Parts: sequence; structure tokens; C-alpha cells
Amino acid sequence: MKRILAVFVLCAVAQSAFAMGPDCSAIEPASERLACYDAASPPKAKKPVGVENDGSRAAYKDPFIAEDARTAAKLKNICRGC
Repeated sequence: MKRILAVFVLCAVAQSAFAMGPDCSAIEPASERLACYDAASPPKAKKPVGVENDGSRAAYKDPFIAEDARTAAKLKNICRGC
């Protein structure tokens, strides 16, 4: 039982040790400190821009266009000022 507990504690401590990164804030020259931060967090890869009119996709059809037209027609028939 003591061995299992010791292995568990060792694993918990080891994970926190691996999670620690370089201490860039302790570097005095600004250019070296900036290089340290750049190395610690490299830029993310950009996502490719999607094509607007892809042939495999059908054109977007708004389901509310017909409903809006019916509502507008009903409002035209309302007598205002009778």
C-alpha cells in the first residue's frame, strides 16, 4: 500500500515539474527575454481560408423569406385610418 501511495505522489510531482517552462522574466536584456518568450510559445498555424462558392455545397436557402413575404402581404391589407 505504501508503494502505491509513493508511486502516486511521485507521478503527481513529476507532472508539475514537466509543466514548468523556462523563467523568461528573469532574463535582463530585452531582446534575449523576447527571444525566450517567442521560443516558449511559438506562433499558431493559420487556418486555410475556405472557398465561398464550393461546388459540392448547395447555395444557402433562407427558410424565412417566404414567411416574411406572407407577413408583409398581410400588413399591406390592413386599413390604416379607416
